[in-house]
Amino acid sequence: MTTGTSNLRSDPDAPSSNSPSVRRPPDRWRYLWLGAGAILSLFAVNGRWDIPLAAWLFSILLLRFSRTSRVPVGIGLVWLVSVGAAMFFLWHVAVPLTGMTALGGLAFGTVLALPYLADRLLAPRLGTVASLLLFPLALAACEFVLGVFGPFGTAYGLLADTQYANPALLQVISLTGPYSVGLLIGAFATVVNHVWERPLSWRTARVPVVYAAVLGIVIVGGSARLAFFPVSTAQTVRIAGINPSTAALDVEMKALGQPGFDPLNIPRFDPATVPLESKAVIDGLFNDTRRAARADAKIVVWSENAARISVSDEPAFLAAAQAVARDEQVYLDVAVNVYLPTAPYGRDEAHFIGPDGALLWTYQKAHPIPGLETYTPGDGKVPVVSTPYGRIANVICYDADFPAMMHAEADIMLVPGGDWPQFGRLHTQMSSLRAIENGYALVRQDFNGWSAAYTPHGQPISTQDTTVDHDPWIVDVPTRGTTTPYRLTGDIVAWLCLAGTLVLTGIALIPRRSAT
Repeated sequence: MTTGTSNLRSDPDAPSSNSPSVRRPPDRWRYLWLGAGAILSLFAVNGRWDIPLAAWLFSILLLRFSRTSRVPVGIGLVWLVSVGAAMFFLWHVAVPLTGMTALGGLAFGTVLALPYLADRLLAPRLGTVASLLLFPLALAACEFVLGVFGPFGTAYGLLADTQYANPALLQVISLTGPYSVGLLIGAFATVVNHVWERPLSWRTARVPVVYAAVLGIVIVGGSARLAFFPVSTAQTVRIAGINPSTAALDVEMKALGQPGFDPLNIPRFDPATVPLESKAVIDGLFNDTRRAARADAKIVVWSENAARISVSDEPAFLAAAQAVARDEQVYLDVAVNVYLPTAPYGRDEAHFIGPDGALLWTYQKAHPIPGLETYTPGDGKVPVVSTPYGRIANVICYDADFPAMMHAEADIMLVPGGDWPQFGRLHTQMSSLRAIENGYALVRQDFNGWSAAYTPHGQPISTQDTTVDHDPWIVDVPTRGTTTPYRLTGDIVAWLCLAGTLVLTGIALIPRRSAT
């Protein structure tokens, strides 16, 4: 006959003894854990107020709550916490609320709640090791799915971004990619809960000891890389970052019938008025380019959409830019918004010009911001050209939130960006992970946000607050990058996490025979 146990618990939210879950005793403090986990999750959202430790703690408490509550209550409330954290991120970094961004927040929260559902329903059907691995594998897999297949990339939901202040830990992403940090944080949550649920013994202690050894190797290895294999600064190149004058740009926008900088209003422009109203801004950009060259800059990069031109005037603008590059003997990366007479009414692109005046590439932004930018996406092929200062590559702003497209064989990655004050510094810090992952220096020239240059180890070389006008920003950047395993192998570890999640899910769903 089938054996069972009597349910003597009076708490209606506690897991039933015959439910598909481990027979855990009720935890009368579980709503405290839920509340604390919810609060901590708000400080681990890739936001302005992130606390790195919060990212390691909130999932421990949410797991504890979901495991000691009935499925509808436990998973339902964890889902609400996850969606609430995503909406909090959108609010506190001042993302304009549209139907697309609201749907994005709902999607973020839903996908990132799935690992808790898997842990609650499936982990108890697995052996000890498999049950410990399911949640972290699922967490890394969900980050990967959002980062590769979602329209918002890793702008939200990537736990590695919350660890910006821990460069020793982040060096691991040069080997395994950014999703491995989520794997480590998720494993920490299951290990702590494993110890929490069991009497302390030598057998119980083996699990945290093994985990501590793995985490120790990661951190010690990262520290050793930073200490004993520093980035060589024997060869550097002087790079200048140029922004348009905000005062001149504001006058231009108002004259064109678009107060502010809302890209959604591009259809309101009359292309015939663009050349006259844009002249002051473009003249200022060229003058600053000349100033930078005379300060010994060899590469000059403009911020995203620095110049605004009509499509009919593009040949004349490029001829003028080529003349400046040739006269000043610089590599010039001009970022422009090209106004079109019909939908989608604009192109977001960058042109890289050599010191001989040759046009080396024209690159169009591959990832317009969903719900905010109506540009037709480019092909996503990152251009690279060899120069006396190493191999130079280029993407535009939001493209850097998609790690899979950033595997360029480059020494220096130029990233013209355009942000807003509440998000600019965060967005630039996020891009530093691409430098570690791929072994190149990264220079992000950001309008109305935060510019920064990073070494191939992700260490900041120089930064500048660009919410106010400045003279050209000058920084000396190493010209030789490194070849990282992640650049060569891509997201193999992330794919293995996804495959492992599916395999463990399949194993857990295999029907069990009843004991007789």
